[in-house]
Amino acid sequence: MLDYQAKKDLLQHKIILVTGAGDGIGRAAAISYANHGATVILLGRTQAKLEAVYDEIMARNAPEPVIMPLDLATATENDYQHMARLVTLQFGHLDGLLHNAGLLGSLMPLEQLPIATLEQLLQVNVVAQLALTQALLPVLRQAPAASIIFTSSSVGRKGRAYWGAYAISKFATEGMMQVLADECDGSSVRCNSLNPGATRTAMRAEAFPAEDPLTLKTPEQLMPLYLYLMGDDSRHENAQAFSAQPKRPASHLS
Repeated sequence: MLDYQAKKDLLQHKIILVTGAGDGIGRAAAISYANHGATVILLGRTQAKLEAVYDEIMARNAPEPVIMPLDLATATENDYQHMARLVTLQFGHLDGLLHNAGLLGSLMPLEQLPIATLEQLLQVNVVAQLALTQALLPVLRQAPAASIIFTSSSVGRKGRAYWGAYAISKFATEGMMQVLADECDGSSVRCNSLNPGATRTAMRAEAFPAEDPLTLKTPEQLMPLYLYLMGDDSRHENAQAFSAQPKRPASHLS
């Protein structure tokens, strides 16, 4: 599906929430979904970045998005429930949820990994994802066919030295997807994971500061698979682990 050609109206009348929508892949996905007809709920922690994405979507004459600022590091269960009520009241249903927001943390041996660092990553990369999913499942079930996409990583499918906290959080993400997909099997909600691979983002630059970013694909180049998994052409896909790029040499994995 890496060369999937999405119809212009693939996401017409769909309501899709994207976390981490202010930067990188989340920003590209939000704009791409809007370009294909979706009303996008932009969730992120930085209001100014969300407003910039909002402005870009409006400049493209796409459906007007909704801004929902929320810091996943500090959000409470009440925050998630309040957001879910707003989505329900405004739209009545939710067709898609892209879990894109995440923290990288520091690369170091597990022997030296501060437990506080692990707890922080698990809070954003795992606990917040589950809390948000729990809150939104009732409104997702109101859609004829809803898609949940969990963002994975190659180090969440095969462990690699020094990627400790991040790898642990992504293994947990894969497990969460599989459990939820099994629980949703046969229902109107489907769940899959997507490893974007090495991509030209700020997080990638933080992990590989000496790497030439021009050798990497841009977030926009990965959008065919993001569109496929969010649109109705993937209604039969559930509990699958997708990768947006062919495998690269080990030293270049994401």
